[in-house]
Amino acid sequence: MFQVAALCFALYVAWRLIKPLKLRPWIKYLLSALALAATLHHYTVALFWGTRASPEIPAALIMVLGWAFGSVLLAASLTLFTDLTGLLMRVLYKPLGLVMLRSPTLRAALGITALSLSALAVWQAVQVPEVKTVEVTIKDLPPDLDGFRIVQLTDLHASRLLQGPWIEAIVEKTQALNPDLIAITGDLVDGTVDARRDDVAPLHALSAPQGVWVIAGNHEYYTQYQPWIAHFKSLGLRLLLNEHSIIQRNGAAFALAGITDKSAAVHGQPMPDVGAAVAGIPAGMPIIMLGHRPDTAKTSAAAGVALQLSGHTHGGHILGMHKIVQMANDGYVGGLYQVGNMQLYVSYGAGLWAGFPLRLGRASEITLITLRAP
Repeated sequence: MFQVAALCFALYVAWRLIKPLKLRPWIKYLLSALALAATLHHYTVALFWGTRASPEIPAALIMVLGWAFGSVLLAASLTLFTDLTGLLMRVLYKPLGLVMLRSPTLRAALGITALSLSALAVWQAVQVPEVKTVEVTIKDLPPDLDGFRIVQLTDLHASRLLQGPWIEAIVEKTQALNPDLIAITGDLVDGTVDARRDDVAPLHALSAPQGVWVIAGNHEYYTQYQPWIAHFKSLGLRLLLNEHSIIQRNGAAFALAGITDKSAAVHGQPMPDVGAAVAGIPAGMPIIMLGHRPDTAKTSAAAGVALQLSGHTHGGHILGMHKIVQMANDGYVGGLYQVGNMQLYVSYGAGLWAGFPLRLGRASEITLITLRAP
């Protein structure tokens, strides 16, 4: 569906932005062909170099392809907005409406703007994220746990785009925060264990007094799920797959639970099971749930969870487009939400999939969450 929409955008750009330009016909045909090729690059790369989930090509080429793809999407959006505004203005004030609909100079300006914004979006996508601080009051949290610090990392997407040095920078920033606990809420990797072994090696340096806990995201299932689970354990990461652990400090405790991802369905792996994850937790004990996708929030809330930490959405990548991502994720895209008696925090994520390396107005983050007693 996404690919079909992208092709439609490319055709629209060829028709309404490139065709009106004052250029030689062969140049227009070339630009139109490049726009179409940009929207098909995921399939082209997957035929020869890796997979759609994990393009095994140089990082610089990934960024160029991402810039071209983003340029088409942004050009289509800007052109569509201009055309709709022009149609309206043609009714209200015809001369201005005709300029907006027919001016080659305006079309050229839209194209340059799209190219520039896409370049900025790629640059923002590959930056090491800043730390975002959040305080969350947890019902029934014992006073001795007031001030408990959790660093949430999510959507690292180690790949040919975000390689070992980038992961190492994330680890250094995380350790500098001196958290009590580190929670990684899925999508750590893109690619096989052999391809990403060196890139994820810095994760071995993560440490916290109450442990470094991990759940699976949808991308873990795309290549070698079981080998990755084993490799995470070898790095000292502790898995929560439809299970929980009791976290204790100074005689006070809360339960940390985690679930799998629904992508497990097509890979013969256990589906997410909130009931199994919270089974056996003492009554009245606060529960913090790690769930990669935020659309499990209502189920978690019904199970008595106090706080769910999620990712998956990348904050919607681009301001404006985040509204579409929000609709696809049960109304959640980023930030703190109240879901029944439960709070849900959806991180924008630290990294992103190499097939869409764009962020514009939706900055990546390392999230420092401080728990507060009521």
